[in-house]
Amino acid sequence: MAKPADIGSKRLISLAPNAWVQWVTGNSQVRASQLLDAEFQWISRESDVIIKASSPQHQEFLILNELQLRYDQNMPQRMRNYVALAEEKYNLSAYPVLINILPPPATVTIENCYESEFMGLKARQDYRVINLWEVEAELVLGQPLPPLFPFVPILKGGGSESKLRSAVQALRADQTLNQLEPLLAFFASFVLEIPLIQQIMRWDMTVLRESPWYQEILQEGLAQGIEQGIEQGIEQGIQQERRGSLERILKLRFSEIPVEISIRIQSLTLEQLEELMATALTVNSLDEFTQHLLN
Repeated sequence: MAKPADIGSKRLISLAPNAWVQWVTGNSQVRASQLLDAEFQWISRESDVIIKASSPQHQEFLILNELQLRYDQNMPQRMRNYVALAEEKYNLSAYPVLINILPPPATVTIENCYESEFMGLKARQDYRVINLWEVEAELVLGQPLPPLFPFVPILKGGGSESKLRSAVQALRADQTLNQLEPLLAFFASFVLEIPLIQQIMRWDMTVLRESPWYQEILQEGLAQGIEQGIEQGIEQGIQQERRGSLERILKLRFSEIPVEISIRIQSLTLEQLEELMATALTVNSLDEFTQHLLN
């Protein structure tokens, strides 16, 4: 069995660890020495990536990198926990960084510290926040910063055909970056038309499904369907989410889909939708999918 492609945070950062640590700290003298185990005994979720780094001024220290698809309002407390656990485990000071990939709703404020007070006792944990939509695409491509190449379309000034072509060229110029092209295509789909993306680059759903961010997008869709289902009936809400997911998969793979297929999808049961979602990811053509749909 082929080994699943790794296009998660650790894989991205390992492409250029020195460039990464210098970027997140804003210090050109910092050097990465080792990617450490980020799993802690008393916490159910892994911190994304912990790097042991050093600089002439600060000697050895930890850089705790937390990449989030979207900002979670529980992040301040989570960052506080991660810092405490990492410093205890490795007996080194930590520089925590939160990287948000996509912007949250306008009503959400992104905090850069944790603060609490109880019975006169205060606790505080600062951390650096980097919002990718505020990072210049030109900087990432010019510096260069290979770990951020897949995110170019959603960076500041990156949502154009020319910037996408530049990012594709950068990925294809280095054999170690080839597996990241489907992830670039995925984020390009947030800002560019699917047919244009398909002209410029390849889709590989097998690789893309290994991405934690792709999985999180699917989970978000499911959550929205279930939330809607509270008002409309649970099964109806989930069905609506499944229909949307199925149509999105078909558009990602085969560009536009005929109206008759879209109409047919609206009449499918939840069980049929789930079966056809798996089919849509594996068939070689839209005609082949249509045959499954009509059976």
